[in-house]
Amino acid sequence: MKPDCHLSALASIMPNETTALYNSEQVYAMEQAWFAQGHDSFGLMQQAAWQMAQYIQKAHEQKCATASINGTPARRHRYQQRASIWVGKGNNGGDGWLLAHYLQRMGWQVQVVTVGFSKDDLETDSSKIQDTDINSATSISDAESAKQIALAKGCRYKRFEEMCAEWDASPDIDADASTWQASGYAVDADVYIDAIFGIGLDRAPAGIYQSAIYRFNQLAKCYKPFVIAVDIPSGLVAATGEVFAGAAIQADMTLCLVARKFGLHTKDGMDYSGQVVDIALIPYALEDNALKPVAKLVTSAYALTPRQQNSYKGSYGHVLIIGGNRVDGSQGMGGAAILSASSAMATGAGKITVACHEAFHAALLTSLPDAMTINLHDADGVMQLLKGASVIAIGMGLGRDDKAKKLFVCYLKAAITEKKPIVIDADGLYHLADLHKEHHPLIAALQQHSAHHSVCLTPHSGEAAKLLGMEVSQVESDRLAAIRQCATDYGGDWVLKGAGSLVLEQREQQAQIYVCAAGNAGMATAGMGDVLSGLIAGLLAQKDLIRESRGLQQAVLLHGMAGDMLINQTDKTALLIGQRGLQAQDMPAAIRHVMQELTVSDDSW
Repeated sequence: MKPDCHLSALASIMPNETTALYNSEQVYAMEQAWFAQGHDSFGLMQQAAWQMAQYIQKAHEQKCATASINGTPARRHRYQQRASIWVGKGNNGGDGWLLAHYLQRMGWQVQVVTVGFSKDDLETDSSKIQDTDINSATSISDAESAKQIALAKGCRYKRFEEMCAEWDASPDIDADASTWQASGYAVDADVYIDAIFGIGLDRAPAGIYQSAIYRFNQLAKCYKPFVIAVDIPSGLVAATGEVFAGAAIQADMTLCLVARKFGLHTKDGMDYSGQVVDIALIPYALEDNALKPVAKLVTSAYALTPRQQNSYKGSYGHVLIIGGNRVDGSQGMGGAAILSASSAMATGAGKITVACHEAFHAALLTSLPDAMTINLHDADGVMQLLKGASVIAIGMGLGRDDKAKKLFVCYLKAAITEKKPIVIDADGLYHLADLHKEHHPLIAALQQHSAHHSVCLTPHSGEAAKLLGMEVSQVESDRLAAIRQCATDYGGDWVLKGAGSLVLEQREQQAQIYVCAAGNAGMATAGMGDVLSGLIAGLLAQKDLIRESRGLQQAVLLHGMAGDMLINQTDKTALLIGQRGLQAQDMPAAIRHVMQELTVSDDSW
């Protein structure tokens, strides 16, 4: 689940809202700055646990009330709510121990499941707690203080290792969770809480920890509790959103402490984090110690102004799409150019011309009778059209042979000479990578051009790897670094497509990175990138993307919102399709709907 990007009320949101995202090192720096002001680290842990307990209590009450209103049968008939809290040995586990104490004090039946603890680790040591109450800490570690307080207050616990023994084996990866048994209510609970690992994890969980994560997920799948992760799902890397070998807790909700973590909103984080809820603890900006976030999460769109009655098609720009080639007698990729043109038209661009192979002209005009066509290989004709175009989008289905490369160089050079906004995608990115490898002067020209004119490049991870001369796995392991390097090497504004697409916008020699909160797995299908390229070009043509305010991230957000509208049953539109079977050709109708929802009568910005 991701932040809400519903269409209702979007038109009233001005300017768009963003949430700052940070990496692990920045969060640690925030905490240290807070402690340097005289605040206590254990006090922060207590505050975090107390606020989480309060939130869980209210959320559970609301869930029960909603179920009662809807006539949903209660899962169980009992007087006390039950929580199973799985803790590791670090500070994240300390949060879990204190959370257990507070929930127990609120009347919950609580059982802690310890992971990686020996029997000696769980002995109550009166010497450690004699001066420790809920409002003070001793010289021992915060996690140890939290554990000793919870034990002293009578919180029940069970060692995971002992549970495995009761299940009559070390964890069997093929076991059926419904056959597992455990004493007490370690598995039979309303809420499962994950406090095994925190944001310091930078490698794959191994041994007993990997086993615990697997068992946790399998038990949750069987017993269907509500799963809450403390700060971050165990196994998810906060800095990158990566999960190693599928070993991470599958959460329904993540209670995020101190500051929002980048990894929760991109890559695997999209599948493992569930709904992300901020638990406010300390100010994000500590006066002079304020840290610039690594990215900003974009969840809402700018409103669009209505059109003036006294206008004509020329008022809304002319998009020239260059692509849709047929190489050496093959069938080619005319559909890429058609999809791109269709989405540009859906944004409301005044005129669309597609420079494609003449073999596709009939198909294009059948699909889009509003569009104009010209032969891709008619260089003189295309160059003449290019001079009058508002924006050039190049690369979609262009082909990758030498002839296509010559066309790309010719038309890109002309677009730069004519000082046009440019969108480059697909095969255009392939040729751009070759030019960079050859140290072609067109790369430097593109960098200079991008300093004064919009240049938008939209690779997926495979194309980014080609552009950077590395493996796809290297791009995926650090998408932030990859998009920054793309901007350094080529100039321009960038979209690194994928789950939680990244957008980099360059302003006055400074780069700002955004994460798009919209979009879904149904959009992982052929042609979606072509649709995005046309959408960007259409908005640029109408001057709806302004570098100083409404930037490229808005186009990516609109693209994701259109895709979400097609699968979101709450919108109750006739366009509803669902993730399976969603096709790129479904998108233009949804884009038109989104554009209409965002258009308001008030022309103030």
